[in-house]
Amino acid sequence: MTVIVLNAIALGLETSPTVTAAIGPQLHLFDQIVITIFCVEIGLRIVARGLRFFRDPWGIFDFAVVAITLAPASDSLLILRALRVLRVLRVVSAIPRLRRVVGALLHAVPGVAAIAVLLLLIFYVYAVITTNLFGAAYPDWFGTIGDSMFSLFQIMTLESWSMGIVRPILEQFPWAWTVFVSFIIVSSFTVLNLFIAIVIDSMQTIHAGEQGASASRSAGNPADSEPVLEELRALRREFAEFRARHPG
Repeated sequence: MTVIVLNAIALGLETSPTVTAAIGPQLHLFDQIVITIFCVEIGLRIVARGLRFFRDPWGIFDFAVVAITLAPASDSLLILRALRVLRVLRVVSAIPRLRRVVGALLHAVPGVAAIAVLLLLIFYVYAVITTNLFGAAYPDWFGTIGDSMFSLFQIMTLESWSMGIVRPILEQFPWAWTVFVSFIIVSSFTVLNLFIAIVIDSMQTIHAGEQGASASRSAGNPADSEPVLEELRALRREFAEFRARHPG
């Protein structure tokens, strides 16, 4: 964790021309040390676990992150060099709580995908409506289906939707507020909240599963308690024999 955090700080410092001019060689040396540590760690984990390492999703994640950051630092592969910052994501695999959150997000993917399709349908319906109604008067915002969907996305995020888009349209179409207010209610206040509900439900499901597994482990395997029971039976027999020999 210390190496990951220090590496993240160093990668941020490398973006500063002033810092790079002052301690550029030292940062480069530290970067090489970090990647060496990561490679040695991954190698030791592979040696220790064998093929089981590649059956662990988090092991594959760590391996992929380190492999990407090994790309040569040439101009043609500049984007791969920029991906060195992905090393910071190893914090996710190192902290159990973060792994739980990511697991919940992945578990919620099917439900989120269904909501995304529903949201896309709503966008398309309102894009057709707004293009037909306002496309001629405001071609920059609603001239095509693509322009309309982008404008509707801005409206959904509530970024300058009133003063930037809707109020100018209301000057020419006073009834236009019904279209945009209904779109905000359906998209921002209803559909987007379904995303949150699905993620929360997924986190609760995973948490309940972990609690059930923990309860099962704490209960123990009945076979594990058999030696203890046998020893207790032996003590009872010895005590009974002692009582029989010494009735007083």
